[in-house]
Amino acid sequence: MNSKKFVKAIHKEVANAATDGVMELLEQPPGRRPEAALVDLSNWFKSLAIDDQNKVRQAVAMASNQAVFGFFCVLDGARVIENPEDRGVLELRYIKKENTVLLNDPDDTPLHDL
Repeated sequence: MNSKKFVKAIHKEVANAATDGVMELLEQPPGRRPEAALVDLSNWFKSLAIDDQNKVRQAVAMASNQAVFGFFCVLDGARVIENPEDRGVLELRYIKKENTVLLNDPDDTPLHDL
């Protein structure tokens, strides 16, 4: 595992999966008695023309990607989540057997740029 593989995997397993999951909820709310707000949103979505449904999917994908991008910014230290005068450093390590890789190495390309 390296930084590029990690970013690609997160994009697939988090951002894409979030988009697909939201779209599945909109298309068919799960359960015997789904939340009324979700049913209402689903009914609205289904009433849209196909082109408009595709635009909703694009907006959901954009939101998913922005959330992952923002998280990478936090991991890289480019987006601050603590008091700037007294903040720590986040390190993301991939460990497999005796090998350790610092995935958000400050001397390498930032995750949010990958």
